[in-house]
Amino acid sequence: MTGFFYPRTATGQASLLPAPPWYYSGDLLTVEYRTDPAHVARLLPHPLLPAPQDPGAVALIWADWQSCGPGGEELLDPVRAQYRECLVVVRCRFADRTYSRCPFIWVDSDFALARGLVQGYPKKLGSIHQTRPHPFGRAAPRIAAGGTFAGTLSAGGRRLAQAVVTLREESADNGFVNAHPMAHHRWLPGIEKGAPDALAELVASGSASVEAGQAWRGDASVELFESPTEELAALEVEEIIGGYYRQVGMSWDGGTVLAPTPPPDPA
Repeated sequence: MTGFFYPRTATGQASLLPAPPWYYSGDLLTVEYRTDPAHVARLLPHPLLPAPQDPGAVALIWADWQSCGPGGEELLDPVRAQYRECLVVVRCRFADRTYSRCPFIWVDSDFALARGLVQGYPKKLGSIHQTRPHPFGRAAPRIAAGGTFAGTLSAGGRRLAQAVVTLREESADNGFVNAHPMAHHRWLPGIEKGAPDALAELVASGSASVEAGQAWRGDASVELFESPTEELAALEVEEIIGGYYRQVGMSWDGGTVLAPTPPPDPA
């Protein structure tokens, strides 16, 4: 049987994912805000600790991606290359180093969901939309001062979040919350009833390469909505830090195991 991911077959043609490296090009719309640090702490399983500085900082990121494997065949079959996602990023501390961490993320395609599970992202299916820039016409904003961009997220038939960012000036970066390597957990429940997890490891992962266009920042607003099956609204907005827009290209080519078998939570 061959193929990087399910389903594995004799030819590997049906595998949902090619082997890394994976390449991404896309537009990121980011809103950073502060919530009660206790809300973030509740999302950090042992042995992760809150970030020592600004522990209540949160980034809500919309991303409109085109992606492919090493051969790039997906680019000629766009349904296999294009997807959108919305993710929540917080920061944490492990072994005296600060990491970013994604506790919630929604995507709109099966291959993106499966790819995230390999990496440790807790991806779920959702409906994600964001304003696209374009250099011509009145039907799209420019990536320039005065450009206004919006993002919406829904899942399970319910609106979960919406945001608006109006660009004001060029920026050295597109925020600080998502500026570290990711610390994620990869979990797989045991198959036997009552058995421990068959896979339980804390991993670090980041981009193998990055290139990016000019970042812009500006004024932002964001609203979160309750849902009986989601917990995003618990990260209530107390203070807006800023909004950002940036076009990026990156690649992912594996991660590092930080803790193969995390010790049990003393609580």
